[in-house]
Amino acid sequence: MLVAATACWGTGTVVTKQVLDDIDPLALLPMQLAASCLFLLAACGLARTKITWTPDTRRLTALGILNPGIAYALGLLGLATITASMSVLLWAAEPVLIVVLAAALLREHISAALAAGLGVSVVGVVLVVYQPGAAGAARGIALTLAAVAACALYSVLTRRLLVDDASLPVVLLQQAAALGFALALAVGAGLAGWQEWWPAEISPGVAVASAASGILYYGAAFWFYLAGLRQVPASVAGSFLPLIPVFGVAAGLVAGERLGSAQWVGAALVVAGTVLVARRAR
Repeated sequence: MLVAATACWGTGTVVTKQVLDDIDPLALLPMQLAASCLFLLAACGLARTKITWTPDTRRLTALGILNPGIAYALGLLGLATITASMSVLLWAAEPVLIVVLAAALLREHISAALAAGLGVSVVGVVLVVYQPGAAGAARGIALTLAAVAACALYSVLTRRLLVDDASLPVVLLQQAAALGFALALAVGAGLAGWQEWWPAEISPGVAVASAASGILYYGAAFWFYLAGLRQVPASVAGSFLPLIPVFGVAAGLVAGERLGSAQWVGAALVVAGTVLVARRAR
């Protein structure tokens, strides 16, 4: 489940990056979340999943405003002023931050094998995505780091509350809350003149790509991630996240890009580190 989640995030990143050429970030977010919510609603109907409204469910729903609501809004805004390489390098801090927060807030034991596997994976991420001259504005870096912190906190808080609740209805409720936040943010940005709150013209291809990226990047990815998070500690789940840029680079290969020797070594290190963590978790 966790590997499937990273595959969805990595591939979805490539599609989202293409759509951002035609749609402003704060306008794209509610479009993606709307498609994701429709997908999750259909999945709940097919699975005949019931939603029980308990105190923990209400708290889990509110966490949807944190992630993907606030976190991905900050991430998209940050990406507008920094290079993609810098953005991915900053996101490499997320699994490390999850491990630190899991130890501090959940009292999870961080074994030497888990720490070693995570360290190998982070080194691999740097080799995969680093490009000389990767830089960005201080505001973009600050926004991206804030997004990273929000995602890490989300993982830890969700793991604390997600005990008996099925992952599918939880993801649906969280993303419905995030959709409400994203719509309010887009309308506010439009009224303030920061950007168009809704694109004036969308081609059929861009509309399909927006919906597909939303289903992949939010619906499927979060569903898989929460399903995996229910079964392992938050620190272990976070240690799988370095696979995201590996899948993103693999998607770029399909599009015709080529990897350098250092990137191949980095990808191998990420996979090796993740296998080490997975074997330790089993």
